[in-house]
Amino acid sequence: MQAVQCTRERHGDAILDIFNDAILHSTALYDYKPRTAQNMADWFAAKARGNFPVLGLENEDGSLAGFGSYGTFRAWPAYKYTVEHSVYVHPSQRGRGIGLALMQQLIAAAREQQYHVLIGGIDMENQASIALHTRLGFVHAGTIRQAGFKFGRWLDLGFYQLTLDTPLQPVDG
Repeated sequence: MQAVQCTRERHGDAILDIFNDAILHSTALYDYKPRTAQNMADWFAAKARGNFPVLGLENEDGSLAGFGSYGTFRAWPAYKYTVEHSVYVHPSQRGRGIGLALMQQLIAAAREQQYHVLIGGIDMENQASIALHTRLGFVHAGTIRQAGFKFGRWLDLGFYQLTLDTPLQPVDG
């Protein structure tokens, strides 16, 4: 596996496929409709504006095994040290430690960018993601019951957080 910085040109189609698989077949994303190429262009543009990484792992053949990123948690200034992350693994690549490797990359990137808290919003039925986050030191910060409705049922959204030792000198404003 090769760690890479994902770009729209090289990885946009693969990320779109991974997103759409998650939308259509899981509760990892509380979306109903598959995303489009334009959605991906907008997504990559938002990541660039916010200076947020899009990290990936490629197989030896150059195919994208999975990706992760983070972005704004809430839009108010006092949340500037908190980001919400997500990691998605191609269905054929699950169970191979890719999610763990991507999460470790995201944590290192957040530390380097001087963030303080990483937040993961996880469907409470997603035991694999909960176990992964717990293994990495995330703690359950709360659950919003029946926050979403998909596949004919109510979904509970859990929030997991990891508090980092950065920034060394946080400032107001």
